[in-house]
Amino acid sequence: MAKTTQPKTSKAKSGTSGKAGSGAGQSAKGKIAPVGPPRQPGVERRRDHPLRAKNGQLSVLLTHDVPHVGRPGELVKVKPGFARNYLLPQGLATFATPHNLRIVEKHRQRLRELEEARRADLLNLAAQIAQRSLTIEANANEEGHLYGSVNADQIAATLHGEGFPITTENIRIEGPLKDLGLYNIKVHLGQDIDTEVKLWVVPTHTDEAPV
Repeated sequence: MAKTTQPKTSKAKSGTSGKAGSGAGQSAKGKIAPVGPPRQPGVERRRDHPLRAKNGQLSVLLTHDVPHVGRPGELVKVKPGFARNYLLPQGLATFATPHNLRIVEKHRQRLRELEEARRADLLNLAAQIAQRSLTIEANANEEGHLYGSVNADQIAATLHGEGFPITTENIRIEGPLKDLGLYNIKVHLGQDIDTEVKLWVVPTHTDEAPV
């Protein structure tokens, strides 16, 4: 009976194939991307990130008044540590992003509109006051000298009684008025708007019949 043997070529091919496959695998694994510089944290990796310092400083928008730094709505440049450790955590500033800059610009526009409306109201008030004439009675001697005086409090109260929103701080006089007569009283209404009101200081009226 003839002895059958397995062909050796099959085993050899199998072994060769295994070695080739192993080598291919090693070759594929060996293809590693070139090693570059280590990746930095996200803040440093993005060149346009709002927290990325430029020229050693950060641009931030102030949301509150910060002494020696700026006022709300101002775009300021500060040291990175000051921004990250104080301004931003305390809510005193925010990122100077395009979105935040647009919000601030809209807010400024609204403030300008309110300021213009306020100015128009003050100009109208100034015109009304300039058309009025006030009268304050005071005790005086025969020469017209007052026994007391007329001060800013009295003038403001008289204007307020006429329907004008005036306080003592609005009245500009160099000192108390001590004589009877006609005075032009300066009234500062705010901003750069001033007006004048005519004031008559007259002797106190009495109901006593002449002897």
